Amino acid sequence: MSRIPLPASIDAAPAASRPLLEGVNKMLGSVPNLFRITANSPAALEGYLGLNGALAKGSLTPQTRERIALAVAQINGCDYCLSAHAYLGKTLAKLDEAEIAANRNGGSTDPKADAAVRFAVKLVLDRGQVSDADVSAVKLAGYSEAEIVEIVAHVALNTLTNYLNEAFDTPIDFPVVSTKVA
Repeated sequence: MSRIPLPASIDAAPAASRPLLEGVNKMLGSVPNLFRITANSPAALEGYLGLNGALAKGSLTPQTRERIALAVAQINGCDYCLSAHAYLGKTLAKLDEAEIAANRNGGSTDPKADAAVRFAVKLVLDRGQVSDADVSAVKLAGYSEAEIVEIVAHVALNTLTNYLNEAFDTPIDFPVVSTKVA
């Protein structure tokens, strides 16, 4: 059970969150618990959806975005996000089990994506305090400055959802994957 209310329906959410949740429902066909718990603050929900939507239009591929989400969730110990992104990684991004395992272990089976995931891991572990060599490595792998900025933004976005779900013990509504087994 969550530590703060999980609105049972869109109508049970704060009024200002309802149109945002309707949009999520229209886009996904349901409203996952992450969105329901975040709906307690219409401002937080709007901010999350805004950044998520903007980054979806960015330069990084959906596969790389999912790889980063998996690595960040594993490091941060967020079973909710790991479960969600394992599901999304398989079904939408078409990542195979070996790739998902590599992402959870801080890398990738794809050489270019490996640089992005390793950079994301470094950002999380060192709280953003990366070195010139870290930035150079991701550049040498073929990532543009815009893509490198997006990697940082995806780490921040995923850290936000990891923290929301861990702080409030959001019930997992995806096939459960545990961070304890990588």
